[in-house]
Amino acid sequence: MMLALRDPLGHAGRMVPAAVRECANILGLSHVELRVGDLDRSRAFYVDLLGFTESERDRERLYLRCVEDRQHHSLVLRQAPQAGLGHIAYKVADDESLDALARRFQHLGLPTRWLAAGDERATGRALRMQDPLGFPIEYHAAMEETPWLLQEYHRHRGAAPVRVDHVNVLVPDARTAHEWYTEELGFRCSEYTESDPPESRLWASWLFRKPTVHDVAIMTGPGPAAHHVGVTVKDEMAVIRVCDMLASAGFRDALERGPARHGISNAFFEYVRDPDGNRVEFYTSDYLTADPGFKPIRWRLDDPRRQTLWGPPPPRRWFEEFMAVESVMDGQLQAIAAPAMRAIPTYVTD
Repeated sequence: MMLALRDPLGHAGRMVPAAVRECANILGLSHVELRVGDLDRSRAFYVDLLGFTESERDRERLYLRCVEDRQHHSLVLRQAPQAGLGHIAYKVADDESLDALARRFQHLGLPTRWLAAGDERATGRALRMQDPLGFPIEYHAAMEETPWLLQEYHRHRGAAPVRVDHVNVLVPDARTAHEWYTEELGFRCSEYTESDPPESRLWASWLFRKPTVHDVAIMTGPGPAAHHVGVTVKDEMAVIRVCDMLASAGFRDALERGPARHGISNAFFEYVRDPDGNRVEFYTSDYLTADPGFKPIRWRLDDPRRQTLWGPPPPRRWFEEFMAVESVMDGQLQAIAAPAMRAIPTYVTD
């Protein structure tokens, strides 16, 4: 059940449908779960080298947080037979919002389940659902608090990641995905890519609930699939430090793209592949979107600056290799469908 847009993309000041006002009080991205093959190997990479902080570990999962986090975790690494995306989690304002979302998703006939004890540590009540785009999404209202590390400078290591900032996903139809997030869930758009008339097709959009450029970016491409998880670091030198550390530690081949700067988001970045092939972007210098009158920035599809304001071109695999995503119902990785229309070779832009 999709709601028609009243204007091409609209802006923050437009009227929001009643369904959004009543139930989609989403605060922003909470955490992301990645599937990995060996927890010890992944801990050495993410904690010992890159500087994430371990909050807790059990037989199947490693719970990590960043220096800005006051919650138990913002990145979960779960041992699994194949790499990929386990789930994306958003925090909502309160339990009433969580219950309202559950009722709404059930009304729409979407697969949902409440997490059982032991499914995930520290989140309290949590709802998992398979959204209409095929992605495994979790919503929760609370998570255990942990000591704030922001000013514990003696504990900062590696790149000292600041927060898990966003996820970038691919779907065959970006317009439908944009409508789901903006019309049903109340996300706002910061930037978007659109082809010129006569087609005027939406190819990608950057959507947010927290007041930064995005919590999720939606791209036209094979899907459902995830392109990367974005991790904010303190500044440009922290991105350079990621490159120096990985290269000197024997992970030179893990440096996939960058350092460079995006036109969209203005971010300075480096893309990294972890030992299982999962893609993580280390990212800094984007901007705030707190102004309620903020109007989305339009980029022409044929403008090369949108993807790379400056820097070396991406390697071919950056366009062609993605992370498969789990099914909420059986935990298996889903098949990836081709776009409804052929995507040009530069459909991934951030």
